[in-house]
Amino acid sequence: MSEQFLEGGEESIAEPVVESLAHSDPESSHRADATSTSASVETSGPSLWRHGGFLKLWAGESASQLGTQLTQLAVPVLAINLLQATEFQVGVLGAAETAAFLVVGLPAGAWVDRWLKRRVMIAADAVRAIALIAIPLLWVLGALQMWHVYVVAAVIGMATVFFDVSYQSYVPILVRHTQVPDANARLESTAQIARIGGPALGGGLLTIVSAPLLLLGDALSYVLSFLFLWRIRDEEKPADPAERAGLWHEIREGLSFVWHHKLIRTITATTGASNFFGGIASTLLTLLILRELDLGAVGLGIIMSVGSIGGLLGALATPWLSRRLGEGTVIPLAAVVSGLAILLWPAAALEPAFSLPLLILAEFLFSFSVLVYNIAQVSFRQRVCPPRLLGRMNASIRFVVWGVMPIASLIAGVLGSSIGVVPTLWIGAIGTLAASGFAVFSPLLGMRTLPGAAPEP
Repeated sequence: MSEQFLEGGEESIAEPVVESLAHSDPESSHRADATSTSASVETSGPSLWRHGGFLKLWAGESASQLGTQLTQLAVPVLAINLLQATEFQVGVLGAAETAAFLVVGLPAGAWVDRWLKRRVMIAADAVRAIALIAIPLLWVLGALQMWHVYVVAAVIGMATVFFDVSYQSYVPILVRHTQVPDANARLESTAQIARIGGPALGGGLLTIVSAPLLLLGDALSYVLSFLFLWRIRDEEKPADPAERAGLWHEIREGLSFVWHHKLIRTITATTGASNFFGGIASTLLTLLILRELDLGAVGLGIIMSVGSIGGLLGALATPWLSRRLGEGTVIPLAAVVSGLAILLWPAAALEPAFSLPLLILAEFLFSFSVLVYNIAQVSFRQRVCPPRLLGRMNASIRFVVWGVMPIASLIAGVLGSSIGVVPTLWIGAIGTLAASGFAVFSPLLGMRTLPGAAPEP
């Protein structure tokens, strides 16, 4: 239900079922080769406010993020209230959306490193818009069933894999290296603003229109993103075919870089374990809110909107916290806080009378800490990864940290059906907090300054 988990951005800890048909919350972007574009030259280039390419990307993502919030609210209402999904079906839905990260996550990185990233993003937006329109169309025809939602979720998940891997490497192609952290913070801040207003808007609209029709808003947002990306002009050039190795050799290069860089390996382990246990908890969170606590779509929208204020503040506070606490130290501390926040999810069921304020507080703390974690560790990865490995590094990490999520969703469905929603949430919450130990008991804790660029492998 929270907008994102830790990733290794918008690798996150895990993406809950509320986001099962939503845009993947683009974590951030990574450093590009200065030879790829003149915008990467440190000594030249417009400010971000006068950078036409970045402003178009920013506008497209802003529209897309607002549409995403409508989907995050509409999908659980559609599945749980309209189609009467069981705990297991909710788990299958979460697995369908994230399965693509496990199935094609690794080769996607190698392919994206060969292709023009903006074109990949344009194609992904087109596929996602067409797929999403299928749900309201089937509903109007009176034919909508849960398996249709599974298929649409899987198609959108597949397109999202390619969009995200491309997106994570595209911002530095538009802006100078020194502007990348600022660009990331602006994109994340805008996403958080959308998360504040979007759920409230969606909750209000659900009192007027049915959940399937609300999904048309997200389809429109993909169309707008498509159009803005289409208008961007950049100087990216495809990789030289003569420099390509075999597909599996290139995949191994990306995995090898992640494995042999001690700090990135630690971050990946933290995020992967957090995503696994957080995915177990988040998959059933909407069942807790909509069915167990009976807070309704309006309650869900309030929790998401008010809680997302924490994400906005987290995005704005990350540079200050990194300077104050240390670039390395802020990463494990944010992981711990996010784990503590998730413990409030099942705790809210202990006292239903106070469940709404507890869940709002949980969302606020979780959103704040996740944004701090994501921006801090992604900005670090941006500057240490050799440019030619960016797509493969991103894909390798996503394969691990998002690949565990379909497994977690299925486990959540099985556990929820057998032992109940609340006990399953406790298992996920405790496991998420324990997962922060990878970062806590590592050199990250206490590091004031993280290392710079790594040598080519």
